[in-house]
Amino acid sequence: MTHTVVAVGREAPFKEIVELLGQWKVSAVPVLAGEGRVIGVVSEADLLPKEEFRDVGDQVADRDGDPAERNKALGLTAGELMSSPAVTVHPDATLSEAARIMARRRVKRLPVVDAIGLLRGVVSRGDLLKVFLRSDEEIADDVRRSVLTRLPITTVTVTVAEGVVTLGGSLPDRGLVPVLARAVRAVEGVVDVRIDLVHR
Repeated sequence: MTHTVVAVGREAPFKEIVELLGQWKVSAVPVLAGEGRVIGVVSEADLLPKEEFRDVGDQVADRDGDPAERNKALGLTAGELMSSPAVTVHPDATLSEAARIMARRRVKRLPVVDAIGLLRGVVSRGDLLKVFLRSDEEIADDVRRSVLTRLPITTVTVTVAEGVVTLGGSLPDRGLVPVLARAVRAVEGVVDVRIDLVHR
């Protein structure tokens, strides 16, 4: 996650939010209350109704469409514009958990909050993808150390090319293949797993 996070209070005005998004090159900012508790998020999508309904002025409420979008078109502060409650993640969540939350909730970034909801950082899609920058050598070492040494296997070889792990050699039990593949797939930076094993 990124520890240096730009955030706003509930009373932050519309224009200040737009300026912060541009200045920090982010697509959303957490909205904080009190000592730093996350109460919502204002994203570019929350700000766009202002432009969408710009040509209708005070008649926004009379227009067809989503009432929440119409209300956001009239919003002037972060508290009126934010999506709440915020979709967040805890610091001990795995990368795959964070990725699943982002995909299911269709968000590009997640505030990272502690047990009482205080902001600790933000994780973005880009942060999650950085794991795939690990070198093939690092991934191979990690597979050997964190997977193979924990299983009763001494006859399996590991090669990695462009993040794709190939397991070669032999296995004493065919039933270990799915267990081994699942464990290797869980190693950070693994793009795919190929099995090239024979069974003794």
